Amino acid sequence: MSASWVEPVRGVGMVWARSTNGVIGADGGMPWHVPEDLAHFRQVTGDATVVMGRRTWESLPARFRPLPGRRNVVLTRDAAWASSDAAEGAEVVHDLATALDTDESVWIMGGGQVYAAGVPFADRVSETVIDLEVPGDTVAPTLDEAHGWVLVEQGEWQESRVDGTRYRFLEWRRRA
Repeated sequence: MSASWVEPVRGVGMVWARSTNGVIGADGGMPWHVPEDLAHFRQVTGDATVVMGRRTWESLPARFRPLPGRRNVVLTRDAAWASSDAAEGAEVVHDLATALDTDESVWIMGGGQVYAAGVPFADRVSETVIDLEVPGDTVAPTLDEAHGWVLVEQGEWQESRVDGTRYRFLEWRRRA
């Protein structure tokens, strides 16, 4: 493929898994369990800063908060939440600009409102497509040429070792 996308300058990416009908969440959680996607998430986010909304933070099992090896930034409108025990291990901010004000690589990891706010800042998306159609209350932003995105890598369908659920990894870049 030609290099017709924007190369990361500051390195603001978004990472998510979605069903074939676009669902990324249902009732505060993921409506599937694909361990290979979780391993991919760990690889993609590496030692970068991860930015998430308060509800995404709260949806993480307590034993995984904060996500190890990464700077965890939680975005919330609730000023009182920052001083609560629930925020332990996270840096709490109240606007996306503050969350993204770093020289480090940043991965936005949810939820839906944070993704929607982050789209204008992102230059790349790492997406896992789960081959299921599921009901849900949160959907992924639209990524296509009409919205300024170029699909630069599309992995082959694979099957999860847990239950055979098919999945594949996609990489998107913002068009120049």
